[in-house]
This record gives sequence, structure tokens and C-alpha cells, in this order.
Amino acid sequence: MLRRFCSRVIPAAVFVAVLPGVAAAHPHVWVSARAQVIFDTKGEIEAIRHAWTFDEMYSAFVTEGQSKDSRLLTKEELAPLAKTNVESLAEFDFFTYAKAANAKVEFGTPIDYSLEQRQDKLVVLRFTLPLNPPASASKAFSFQVYDPTYFVAFEMEKQDPVGMAGAPKGCSVNLLGSKPLAAGDTKKLSESFFSGLSPGYDFGIKLASRIIVACP
Repeated sequence: MLRRFCSRVIPAAVFVAVLPGVAAAHPHVWVSARAQVIFDTKGEIEAIRHAWTFDEMYSAFVTEGQSKDSRLLTKEELAPLAKTNVESLAEFDFFTYAKAANAKVEFGTPIDYSLEQRQDKLVVLRFTLPLNPPASASKAFSFQVYDPTYFVAFEMEKQDPVGMAGAPKGCSVNLLGSKPLAAGDTKKLSESFFSGLSPGYDFGIKLASRIIVACP
């Protein structure tokens, strides 16, 4: 069975079987995320490097049947799945939303992608997302990683959630955490609630942290 990254393409019946007691409400997949802002030789932001660690249930699902001797899968064995994952991300804007000088940032084709199965059996997807074109960090630059429909829940890692590579002297990066949902909103997170939302309703942004890059 060909598995795509975004679980929304997997039939609901599969989730009922795989995630008993969870499929009645969003989210269905949990991701712990890290991001690295990459600068080019001109001091412009040229890419965002992602590292997404999937929850235990989803990690087991996407690797099911690929290893017959219970050993950890290698990056080479997971390469076809990594390719499928990254290609499918384009349909969902790579779950990455950036602005430079208050204008939407466009992204190119992901590069340097891989899937890794850690010792704890969790699966990590890594890929570099080039900006097209690169953006000046001397003006306001920020980005968020989230799923608008909240089918996939992204949360930045507690330790070292975001970093920089090749940044000019004086540049800084800050993470602004999201506000927790009110109790009333939490109770609304059912399938019927999400199916009733109007097309394009951006629910996921309510829980998305914002990463801000500033350079002199």
C-alpha cells in the first residue's frame, strides 16, 4: 500500500482501526517540529530546514510491514516513502506559511529529504524547503508550521525548537508560543465541528507558534 505523508488521504476506516477512541475528534496525527533558518552567502534567507517527528501510533502505521525481523529501517529502505511524503506536501503548502515584509513567501521544490526511524521507533521526516526567491532578513520575516484544518497537530520541540545556519552577525530568531485553546473551543474539536467549517477556514493557526527572524 502506498502511504502518503498527509493522513487525510488514508480512508477514515483505517483510522478507526488504527486509532481507536481518537478518530472521533481532531487531531489525528501529532508532530513535534524543529526548524532551521538557512542563509545564503549574501545574507538572505534561502531555505527552511524542517525536522518533523511523528507520534508513536502514526510512526508504527507508516512503517508497518516494511521490516520482517523487527530491526530498525534504514534511510535507504525508507527513501521511497520519503519521496512520496515530500511530494504530497506540495498539495498542502508544505504546512509552512511565511511572510517577508508582510508579503507571502513562495517556496520551491523540497531538497535533501529523508525519513529516519529512531531507536524509539518514532519516524522523523527531514527536508529543506527553498524560498523562491530568497528573502531579506533585514525586513520583517516570520513563519509558522501548522495544518489549517488541524488534522495534523504540529508543536515545536521544547528544546532547541528553532535555529539558524550561516546567519550574518547580529541576526536573532525568536519563537512566540501560541495561546492555549479555551475550554469551550476544546470541547468543539469533533469531526462534526470540522466538517461543518466553511472551506478555507484557518482553524490551525489558532494553535500555531510564530517564528520571527530579525537581522540588522
